[in-house]
Amino acid sequence: MNLYAAQEDANRQQSRPLAARMRPRNLDEFAGQSHLLGSGQLLRRMLDADRIGSAIFYGPPGTGKTSLAELIAGHTNRRFRRLNATMAGVKDVRAVLDSARDHLAAEGQQTVCFIDEIHRFSRSQQDILLPDVEDGSIALIGATTANPFFSLIAPLISRSQIFEFRELTREEIRTLLNRALSDADRGLAVHGANVADEALDLMIELSDGDARRALAALEIAVRSVASTTRRVDLKVAQQSVQHRILRFDPAGDDHYDVASAFIKSIRGSDPDASLYWLARMLESGEDPRFIARRLVIAASEDIGNADPQALLIATAAFQATETIGMPECRINLAQATTYLACSPKSNASYTAIDAALLDVRRKTVLPVPVHLRDRHYTGAQQLGHGDNYQYPHDADDGWCEQDYLGVSRTYYQPVDRGCEAVFRQRLQELRERRHQSKQND
Repeated sequence: MNLYAAQEDANRQQSRPLAARMRPRNLDEFAGQSHLLGSGQLLRRMLDADRIGSAIFYGPPGTGKTSLAELIAGHTNRRFRRLNATMAGVKDVRAVLDSARDHLAAEGQQTVCFIDEIHRFSRSQQDILLPDVEDGSIALIGATTANPFFSLIAPLISRSQIFEFRELTREEIRTLLNRALSDADRGLAVHGANVADEALDLMIELSDGDARRALAALEIAVRSVASTTRRVDLKVAQQSVQHRILRFDPAGDDHYDVASAFIKSIRGSDPDASLYWLARMLESGEDPRFIARRLVIAASEDIGNADPQALLIATAAFQATETIGMPECRINLAQATTYLACSPKSNASYTAIDAALLDVRRKTVLPVPVHLRDRHYTGAQQLGHGDNYQYPHDADDGWCEQDYLGVSRTYYQPVDRGCEAVFRQRLQELRERRHQSKQND
């Protein structure tokens, strides 16, 4: 018997960061994720029915994935075992699985096997989990910040419920901070600090929905004034909050999601939203050349001939980005972004080439009409190539009735916006003249 166990436990408790000490003790204290735990939601139904199978908790850090896994084990009277995929090997996984099977057979109690950062497991390590997940020997809960549909093997995905966690709202973060300030046992009430509203607002704003980050800032602020004024004002809060570091994974969801929002904002003609997503990518460390390439694509895909100048500006921005680099090229990218966002939109060229490609791939390949074939080589004239070709520039208005395809097909249909409105009117006139000429023939 250790006579000092209570004191040692208290010492360990005090050395833990505030975020660890303030972990929720029951589901009522758990903040956020109402879309998962609200009345009638799937995870709540699973808890009420006491049927916890395999689950993957997917979402940003500091949103309660680990805390909720521990609460689920306690709420459903299951044993809890935790592994971290960054440190655990195959031997560690097998040991937990063997122990879980033995405990279930001897005690009749299932084990919640929580694996943090499960996307770090190799395919072979994930394969080891499948038999025990399949027969219910364990209730697997994996936590990951990476999209499980990209990072986990398909058999494990098919045997698991995927629950996506969301950033905590401002009010949910505020509730956690106020609870920490008023809690004398685990929190900061013992320091008797007075935290100004604007200081609390700053911590909440810069936490980006991450409870762990907000609580860490609060603890630093309170402890730093505990022996002096005990007043946490805006200046103290500013000195206690870490410089905002945006989440960014060049191969992860943020990379693709923010880029998607950027292009869709340009397509939707919203320059302000487009600039925000541009700034978000630049501040996160996105390669500016990737952004420039997306602008060149958008210039043709979403604007096209509604404003042919857009492609020139986007291409110039790409060249400037290659030549100048950051930070100055942010100005070139901003200019191109706002121009494209404000330009009239048309995807007529984009849809036209896709329709033509589909015909080439699926329909009988059309032969080149004889009068359009090359006649600039020996023997071409003997074959009749180029005979009866009419040179459009010989006509007064630069157009003559002539068949250029051999069949009647329409791919390019300009919209009634920007320069394409002029193209649309001219093509309509030419098509009417062509139709009238065929009737006369």
